Amino acid sequence: MRTPSEPDLGAVVGERRQLINLAYRLLGSLAEAEDAVQETYARWYAMSRPRQEAVESPGAWLTTVAGRICLDMLGSARARRERYVGQWIPEPLPERTEWFGGRVGDGGADPADRVTLDESVSMAFLVVLESMTPAERVAFVLHDVFRYPFPEIAGIVGRTPAACRQLATSARRRIRAAQAPEVPTAGQAGLVRHFKEAWEAKDIEALVDLLDPDAVMIADGGGLVGAVLRPVEGSRRIAEYLIFIAGKAPGLTLLERTVNGRPGLVAQHSGTTVTVAAFGLTDSRITRIWAVRNPEKLRLWTENGQS
Repeated sequence: MRTPSEPDLGAVVGERRQLINLAYRLLGSLAEAEDAVQETYARWYAMSRPRQEAVESPGAWLTTVAGRICLDMLGSARARRERYVGQWIPEPLPERTEWFGGRVGDGGADPADRVTLDESVSMAFLVVLESMTPAERVAFVLHDVFRYPFPEIAGIVGRTPAACRQLATSARRRIRAAQAPEVPTAGQAGLVRHFKEAWEAKDIEALVDLLDPDAVMIADGGGLVGAVLRPVEGSRRIAEYLIFIAGKAPGLTLLERTVNGRPGLVAQHSGTTVTVAAFGLTDSRITRIWAVRNPEKLRLWTENGQS
C-alpha cells in the first residue's frame, strides 16, 4: 500500500530508464552511468519531504542533477584516461536478448535493458563524443539527442543559453566531420560475417580485401589483459596482426553479435568472452575496428557473470 509520504514514488522511479540512457551516452560506460544515476537518486531521497513536494517537475530535477553529476565525472574521467594503460574505448553494450550476465538492476531487469540502442549509442558515435570537451558533450547530447532546450541546458552546464548553443554547434561539426556514409544494416551484417569467416580461415588476403587501405584497429585491454597499446594502421598490418592473434589463441570461438545496435563480433575462449569487437563500415569496407578486451567492460557479455 502506498503511504501518504510516497505519492510520487512511481513517477520518480520511472525516470530511471531515461537517466540511464542519458548517463551512458554522456559517460560511455554503463558502470559509471549506474553510479551517476544512483547518486542522483541518493540526492533526491536525501531531501526532506517538503523540499521534494516543492519540486515542480521531479523528472526535470533528476535530469538536471544527473547532468551535473555526469559533467563532474567527465572532468575527472579525462584525467583518469590520461593515465589509462593503452587505448580507452567506450563500454560495449549487447542486444538485450544476447547479454549473458552482469549485475541485475531493480525490478529484475539489467541496466542494459534500459539503454535504447539507436544511432546515438553506436560505437562510432560514442568515440566521437569522447573527443569533445565535457561541456560540449553534455550540451550536444542533451539538445540533439534528448531535445532539451538550451535554457534548461544552461542551468546544468553553468553557461548562458547562447554559449550552450555554440557548444552544441561545435559538437555537431565534430560529428559531421567524422560521419561516414551509412551502410544498410543487411550490408553491415554480411561484411562482418565475411570478416569472421576470413579470420577463422586465417585468409590474410581475404582480410586485406575486406579492410579499407587506411583502416585503423584500436584495442582496449586496460592494462589488465594483453592488447596492442597503439592503433594498428593499414589493411595489411591489421590483417597480419589478426592472423598472429589467431595463431596465439587456438580454440578461440567467434560469434556474430549485436554490439551497440550494430553487427559485431564476440570472441570466446572456453565459454568466456574475451573480446567484443565493433566496426566502422563504409563503401563495403571496414574502416575501423574497436576491440574491447578489458574484462571490467565485458561483464554483460560473460556467462554466469564471470570476467
